Amino acid sequence: MFDIGASLKEAREKRGLSPEDVQKELRIRARYLTALEEERWELLPGDAYTKGFLRTYAEFLGLNGTLYIDEFNERFASHGEEALVPDSLSAGKGASRILFRTIAGVIAVAVVIAALMAFGSGSSTTANLPEPAAAAAATPRTVQVHGAIAHIRRYVAPRIPTALIRATKGRSWFSIRRGGANGREIFRGFLNRGHKLSYRLNADVWLRIGRPSAVTIRIGRYTLPSLAHTPANLLLTRNGARAG
Repeated sequence: MFDIGASLKEAREKRGLSPEDVQKELRIRARYLTALEEERWELLPGDAYTKGFLRTYAEFLGLNGTLYIDEFNERFASHGEEALVPDSLSAGKGASRILFRTIAGVIAVAVVIAALMAFGSGSSTTANLPEPAAAAAATPRTVQVHGAIAHIRRYVAPRIPTALIRATKGRSWFSIRRGGANGREIFRGFLNRGHKLSYRLNADVWLRIGRPSAVTIRIGRYTLPSLAHTPANLLLTRNGARAG
């Protein structure tokens, strides 16, 4: 445990910089820099911005931005929006399997009830239930209902891929927005070599990249081809990436 604000201020003063000097370099308002140094988190515009400012400021001063983010998360970050589920059911393969089984169970019960209503007379009519267009190829199951046969297809919810942005060949500056070029900015600053960011693509993610050739981007299991050497815009979607 260490004092976030005091260490930032000490590092800045050792370099002979004022908050206004740092503002010119990073384009982060001096009042936000002062709020970081005084640990007055209520003066900053939310945890997402706070973490972005904190990482950018720390790394600008030659400090380890990840350590500062970890310390902030441990001591100050708001956890009010965490999912209300036990830790044992949090993100991971186990949670995905339980969610899938729950969805499949609910759909199966609804289908059986509908089949009972449709075939209560004991006719041998076969009910073919439409499959959602977004569902993946499904495995058919057969259920006996009062002598009638209802062919049921298991619904599989499509997976939402994750975009992984990693600085592999050097340092690069980023502006990242959720939803598109005019969306809410969720990160602004430098990503040093070896560091990474990740975002679930339940909404599009727009990137302004200062040095694309230093960066590797992967969407799910697909790695994008080598990027340009000049600053570029990129839009990441669940179906791939395109120039933004």
